[in-house]
Amino acid sequence: MATKLPKVPVVIVGVGWAGGIMAAELTKAGVKVVGLERGKGRKTEDYFMVHDELRYAQRYELMQDLSRETVTFRNTEKARALPMRTYGSFLLGDGLGGAGVHWNGQLFRFQPYDFEIYSKTVERYGKTKIPDGMIIQDWGITYDELEPYFDKFEKMAGISGEPEQNPMVGKRSSPFPTPPMKKTPGIKMFEEAAKKLGYHPYMMPSANLSDNYTNPDGISRAACQYCSFCERFGCEYGAKADPVVTVLPVAEKTGNFELRTFSNVTKVLHDGQKASGVVYINTMTGEEFEQPADVVVLASYVFNNVRLLLTSKLGKPYNPADGNGVIGRNYAYQILGGSTVGYFDDKEFNSFMGAGALGSCLDDFNADNFDHKDLNFIHGANISYTQTGTRPIAVNPTPQGTPSWGKEFKQASVKYWNRVLSVGAQGSNMPWRHHYMDLDPEYKDVNGIPLIRITYDFEDQDREMVKFLATKTAAIMKEMNPTKMETSAAMTNYNIVPYQSTHNTGGVVMGADPKTSAVNSFLQMWDAENVFVVGASAFPHNSGYNPTGTMTALSYRAAEGIAKYLKQPGSLV
Repeated sequence: MATKLPKVPVVIVGVGWAGGIMAAELTKAGVKVVGLERGKGRKTEDYFMVHDELRYAQRYELMQDLSRETVTFRNTEKARALPMRTYGSFLLGDGLGGAGVHWNGQLFRFQPYDFEIYSKTVERYGKTKIPDGMIIQDWGITYDELEPYFDKFEKMAGISGEPEQNPMVGKRSSPFPTPPMKKTPGIKMFEEAAKKLGYHPYMMPSANLSDNYTNPDGISRAACQYCSFCERFGCEYGAKADPVVTVLPVAEKTGNFELRTFSNVTKVLHDGQKASGVVYINTMTGEEFEQPADVVVLASYVFNNVRLLLTSKLGKPYNPADGNGVIGRNYAYQILGGSTVGYFDDKEFNSFMGAGALGSCLDDFNADNFDHKDLNFIHGANISYTQTGTRPIAVNPTPQGTPSWGKEFKQASVKYWNRVLSVGAQGSNMPWRHHYMDLDPEYKDVNGIPLIRITYDFEDQDREMVKFLATKTAAIMKEMNPTKMETSAAMTNYNIVPYQSTHNTGGVVMGADPKTSAVNSFLQMWDAENVFVVGASAFPHNSGYNPTGTMTALSYRAAEGIAKYLKQPGSLV
């Protein structure tokens, strides 16, 4: 039987970016908060002198133990879903800071079009532009309403970016707090080529600090050293913004925050109208506890937010057969394809140096910045050249036709390791009626709780978009004048391997209509007013960007909403 603990005003499930922002904002406002994190604690010192590619990048030191809990996957409802036993398509962070520790630091705001995608698409092209089965919807909030929260996160994290307003994105209320990162020769080549074609390249907004910075909370961090150990690693310098070095120290300093690590939440307690708290297991001792609270915040990763609601029977599960229900609806991913690789026999690049968000990009073919009238898809992609660092185990580029072993393979590997540049496209992903998450009827985790099941595949919309983007990346690379180039334009079916991106979205989506959304614009549940579900699980679709910037902006808005709710309970909209 669970040990019942004293009631607290707010309990947060998961202490990554979303949970850390919640903790900082609410504790600064004088609210007592308990944060439950199922993994271990972390601090910057844990990453000193640990540039160990094998341990972190290949053996997934910072990731969830899949032997204890994983996900199951299938392309269609007719197939049997099987568990993901080894890491492939995406990487599930574990421990304090979550995926906010091992991310690259690429920080974008979704486009104004994204938040009103249904209305804007119909307005410009008519309803027939939206294919049968595609269930895009407006988000219940506009870019202009969310802009102050984008700005708040960027100032807290010290985001580096260009001082001049980029004409291809939403308007900003203030410039980036720190200058852009350094331009490498590869970046200069990309920008010169893109400008020759009439495009609008700009330095990628970066959570890798370009300069020493002290944020509005008084947190000081050092500038990036361009060491290349960003993605899959914690930053030993504290230069990469993550919850452990930004928002969590602020929450701890207030004295209003209690962090409990190794605390795996298994159930949200509720009476069908309001939640009364959560149940969690101490993963070290096996003890079970009940934590009562006035407000419950689910701030864990997409899969776990959805799973907790389904196992707790809170909110109506989505049914793809009739389209009713909301929990598990609108699962989306990210479309990575249409890239072009250039091999340069006459040039060498210092490509070992880099950073997770060091690069240049353009939005000429993102969102609705271009005419889709004669195209068989909507939305688009951010096209970029990034120099994240050619770590020796992971990076071994050789031209097509090179033997996969032997003398020729070794010679080509040595020759091209620092003679390759790649122009890539990170594409949007639209929701479909038959893409969703539910509980697997067969497989369970170590505690006997059903795993989350993903039903998902690429669609013709995605294939057409990738074919289109391939022509654009190829044109840019051609202007960069490589000795030889290779473009990847074909897509088959989605598979859970190989790695693509940790950009899973949806399942507890936001909107203005309870029939098609689980939470409102403050991420407050329609079905339980004192439950807030925060994270990329709220996205009704995924854009042509990394989701972190938009997810954190929504987190700041949700924290503001919770503070209002504690003073005057009820619906916030």
